[in-house]
Amino acid sequence: MRAVRLSVVTAVATAAALTSVTACTSKSDAKDGDAIQVTAADSTCDTSAKTVPAGQVTLKIENKGAKATEVEIVFPDDRIVSEKENIGPGTKYTLTAEIKAGDYEIACRPGMKGHGVRQKLTVTGANTAAERDPALDRAVAEYRQYAQDQADETVPLAQKFADAIKAGDLAAAKKAYAPSRIGWERTEPVAESFGDIDPKTDTRADGLEQGQKWTGWHRLEKALWQDKKIGAEEKTLADQLVSDLKNWQQRVGKAEITPTSMANGAKELLDEVATGKVTGEEDRYSHTDLVDFKANVEGAQKAYELLKPVAKKNDAALTGELDKQFAALNTVLDKYRTDKTSYDFVSYDKVGKDQRKELSDAVNALAEPLSKLAAAVAK
Repeated sequence: MRAVRLSVVTAVATAAALTSVTACTSKSDAKDGDAIQVTAADSTCDTSAKTVPAGQVTLKIENKGAKATEVEIVFPDDRIVSEKENIGPGTKYTLTAEIKAGDYEIACRPGMKGHGVRQKLTVTGANTAAERDPALDRAVAEYRQYAQDQADETVPLAQKFADAIKAGDLAAAKKAYAPSRIGWERTEPVAESFGDIDPKTDTRADGLEQGQKWTGWHRLEKALWQDKKIGAEEKTLADQLVSDLKNWQQRVGKAEITPTSMANGAKELLDEVATGKVTGEEDRYSHTDLVDFKANVEGAQKAYELLKPVAKKNDAALTGELDKQFAALNTVLDKYRTDKTSYDFVSYDKVGKDQRKELSDAVNALAEPLSKLAAAVAK
């Protein structure tokens, strides 16, 4: 689902941006360390600065509109640097990112659809890496390998899912559906950062843009569980899903990942749980939401654990709280495992209202301190 990205850009995109601004010498109107105030509304997107120095950039976002909005830092061609979705009316959010010199846009997307309202942002200065704790460089390297491993493990599982569909085996296809999504859900923000892969593979029916053809996992999920049929179109879509996931697998290694993008991505994965999994909207036909739920939490926890050594030095109280809340959420979630050694969970339509509230409360209790992780590793 297009709900979270890890705030990464491809190396190719970064190189293109750097080439376009090598002669940029304009003076910044936001000083180093100053936040850019972003005021979003249903038809406007006002920013307090148009230029900012390269390095750590902070957006102080306030939604004054009547709709939930999404605020992104993007290249003009829509490749994403960093984002925050589901900013409700009347709410505020602080987004911290590491950004190199280049030409960008700040986009406000009311209703989280369409091109949105945009303001240009020029990031000035030399693209020299700031001196930082070597532990953060190790964290980035390990996370990069983790993301690649998840993609490598996903493709054969997706192929198994596709093979069952092409064989017309409804039961086998249903059984293969949820396992084929685990690696994707653990590192979904990385895939979403490329812009063109997620809409093809993981869009729900109500998330389609105008004119977009519905393809991917959820289109096939509907065919298997609701329509209870496998036709020629589903077999073609199964092959397309594998092809699109192989494209993702090949591009993961080109992603540029930073400590703050890892932290922001962990928080976005929790937001994904809150807006899609807890509500039962994500896997609305198969009711395998708890599998995706667990994978999202594992992905968030992996990013946190890699960043924890530095975050603990900067804010021990925060990491103590995060340890506590991750443990609490996993304890609640694991109540619904039917096999403690596997990814077998109860069907989400069997989880009652009070139980869903318990899950939601545990997610919210973790999400609040997790929103502070990016600032802790950026100190």
